[in-house]
Amino acid sequence: MTVFGWLNDQVLRMAWLSDLVSAGVTAGGLDPASRLGGSVQFFVYDVVKIFLLLSVLIFTVSLGQAYFPPERTRRILGGRAGLGANVLAALLGTVTPFCSCSSIPIFIGFTAAGLPLAVTFSFLISSPLVDLASVILLASIFNWSIALAYVGVGLVVAVVGGTVIGRLHLESQIADFVRKAPVSDSDAAMTGAERLAYARDQVIEIVGRVWPYVLIGVGLGAVIHNWIPQEAITALLGQDKWWSVPLATLVGIPMYADIFGTLPVAEALVGKGVGLGTVLAFMMAVTALSLPSLVLLKRVVKMQLLVAFTGVVTGGILAIGFLFNALSGWFV
Repeated sequence: MTVFGWLNDQVLRMAWLSDLVSAGVTAGGLDPASRLGGSVQFFVYDVVKIFLLLSVLIFTVSLGQAYFPPERTRRILGGRAGLGANVLAALLGTVTPFCSCSSIPIFIGFTAAGLPLAVTFSFLISSPLVDLASVILLASIFNWSIALAYVGVGLVVAVVGGTVIGRLHLESQIADFVRKAPVSDSDAAMTGAERLAYARDQVIEIVGRVWPYVLIGVGLGAVIHNWIPQEAITALLGQDKWWSVPLATLVGIPMYADIFGTLPVAEALVGKGVGLGTVLAFMMAVTALSLPSLVLLKRVVKMQLLVAFTGVVTGGILAIGFLFNALSGWFV
């Protein structure tokens, strides 16, 4: 456990980087314990750490994704139904696209191939909400118990959400062009060189897409961590406030960011005494219910199904937020 703890601190949390940045801030004439110096320390350390981890993790996860093209994933799910199929779809969602918008084309392919609505929606919810990279990043900022808890609740939301939507029998609410979309049967394996090139391109594409959100998230985190008094934060989002979970969910919906951009904000909020469930609700709302992804989803489903999807996922997020606030002592 001592070796594991050292590796966790030095590799994931990058304690060496924190010390290096702190020394640099001091050399620059700022006190890391002051508001300004602390903000610079928080910003530089989190930005460098997140981008280093993000690049390595995206490359590694993308190599795994190269073995699971949409056609192979569809074949794995094909012919399956029931709770087991929903669980499998949610698990497969963890090794596929990193944001909800990039999950929509795969959702279209699954629907056109005739997969049950429950299965496709379990995948659609899980794909942006839970991925292997998020586990490592969460562990690097919080701890392994919180990281694994987030993954667990994300999978629960995906499985339960897909199951409920399936039982509503809203197949008629899928846009007509989706069912007529061509389905590829190609499942050609990539060569080793092609997989490496694919992983490299994914790093360039995803980092290029998310870097503004990471910078904004880290900037907000630095402001919350060093400039906003804890009393002000807890008065609005304190664990004892019943409205904190609904408010965090509501605030998260208009935003668009990958989980990577929400982590610094979540880190700062937890440090200010905000309940773990409230923070998880915010993160899940941003990744699963962002307004841009709902607008894109509206193009492929009709309003009744969109409302059902939004309502089911929102209900799951609220339930999990309240539950984790009640049990946060187990994780923090």
